[in-house]
Amino acid sequence: MGNYFSPFSLRIPEELLEKIKVIAEKNKRSANKEIEFIISEYVCAYEEKNGTIKTTAE
Repeated sequence: MGNYFSPFSLRIPEELLEKIKVIAEKNKRSANKEIEFIISEYVCAYEEKNGTIKTTAE
């Protein structure tokens, strides 16, 4: 399906979102892409420690 991204609503404290926006700007990303990057890094670190996560998409 190419580059389809599932929409997902996220509730996040305003102060935390503002901090993420500052980091995103420094990394030349949108806040959305920065959050995606952060989650991706977290999942990679988790998998390194615990093994590959199998999903129904695979």
